[in-house]
Parts: sequence; structure tokens; C-alpha cells
Amino acid sequence: MKEQPLLDRTIVITRALKQAGPFAAALEAYGARVISCPTIEIVEPESFAALDEAIQNLYGYDWLIFTSVNGVDFFLRRLNHLGHNVSELDELKVCAIGEATAERLREASIHVDLVPEEFKAEGVFSALEKFIGGRDAFQGQNFLIPRAAQARDYLPRALEAAGARCDVVPVYRTVAPQDTEKRRVEALLAGGAVDCITFTSSSTVRNFAELFDTTDLSSLLAGVEVACIGDITASTAAEYGLQTDIQPAEFTTEALARAIADFYADRS
Repeated sequence: MKEQPLLDRTIVITRALKQAGPFAAALEAYGARVISCPTIEIVEPESFAALDEAIQNLYGYDWLIFTSVNGVDFFLRRLNHLGHNVSELDELKVCAIGEATAERLREASIHVDLVPEEFKAEGVFSALEKFIGGRDAFQGQNFLIPRAAQARDYLPRALEAAGARCDVVPVYRTVAPQDTEKRRVEALLAGGAVDCITFTSSSTVRNFAELFDTTDLSSLLAGVEVACIGDITASTAAEYGLQTDIQPAEFTTEALARAIADFYADRS
């Protein structure tokens, strides 16, 4: 692959502004011109009641599952706010979905027992099943999953179906940002100046469509390559009339940037 396969390519990223930096930097390192059009903002949940109750009763759980770096950050912030220490997590098994999530936990001096190879909920359940010694071992186990207010329910349902108790508590939520780059992006799209648009979650797809007041993005993004971080996001994109052209094997922004670079390198 040539050194800067994205030279003279314009890539739109829809990731939350506070999280877009490393992704944008990776694309720029490949030579891309990056346009940020954040479609989500990460904010506190509407209520901390469920999370506070879970934190006050950590002794009642066997497992703590973190699904994202955001989940870790908001959980630890609340843990500290309530006067608790990370040492209280020492007796729990900790599962981190994604190496970035695991690294954030380690930075906070929290041990990580399991990092599933597959980021999807189905793969996480399989990794847990293997780790604990089979499906029967879920019986009587208590799981706490601090995560986004809106997320897939496959994992908690699978755990409960296997005989475990699972408490899912919202630690943050995603909302549409107050400030967007809609006009700039709209002008670039109208002028055919965008080569690729990236979606890093289902929320970014939905909110982008809402931003442009449409349920079918196919006309708006005609001639633009669509890059999705994983098959769940790609499936959501399909609901809005989009075909995913670029999708990495790993569900990380680093892998997504690399996949975009590879895609255009093959075309040069």
C-alpha cells in the first residue's frame, strides 16, 4: 500500500466530536482531508438512580461487563462521586469488550479477566461461556452491565436465558448535538466533493438521517462510498437505503481507517 492512499480524498466522519480525534488523525495520516459532522453527543443518563443502586450493592455481583470506553469513564466518575474506590471491584470478574475498553480499565488500576476476541454480543456470550466452563455455570451468576441507555439486548437476554441474573444500568446516553456541520456537508455532497462517509455506530446512521430529515439516504449519498465499523452498523445503514462498501474485520476506528486506506489503495 502506498504511503498516503487517501491523498486528495475527502472523508466525512460522524463520530461524537470528543471521540473523533484519534479516528480523524488516523485518516489524516493516510493523507485524507477529514470533515467532521458529529451526529451524536455523549451525555449523562436522565437518572443515576439505577447506577447508584448498583454501585451501592457491588458485593451482590459476580461479573462486571464494560461494553465501551464511555461506559468505563461514566461508571468510574459516578463511583468516585459516591465516595467509592476502584478497589471495591477487586472481588468481581471484569469483562471488557474491546482492547481500548480494557486499556482504560487498566489505566484506572482495574483488573481485566476477559477480553473477547469478537466485539458483537453473540461473541461476548460465547467467550463468557467458555471462560466460566460451560452454559450450566451461568446458573446463579450475577452480572452488572453499565452501558448506553439504548443498546442491543441480545447479551443480557442470553445471560438470563442461561440462568444468570443480569442488571443493565444506563451510565450515559447518546443525543443529537446542538451544533452540527450540516450546511457544510450538504454543500460538499451537492458538489460531489465527498469521497467517503463513515459510520461508527447505529446511532450515527440514524441521527445523520434525522439531521437531513430523511429515511432514505441513498439519494443524498449517491456516489459516496459508505464505511461502517461493523455489521450491526451496516445493517442499520441498509435500513436507510445504503450499501456498505467498506467494513473492517475488527470493530475499531483504527481498523476502519486502515480498511478505508486499503480500499482506496486498491483503486489507485
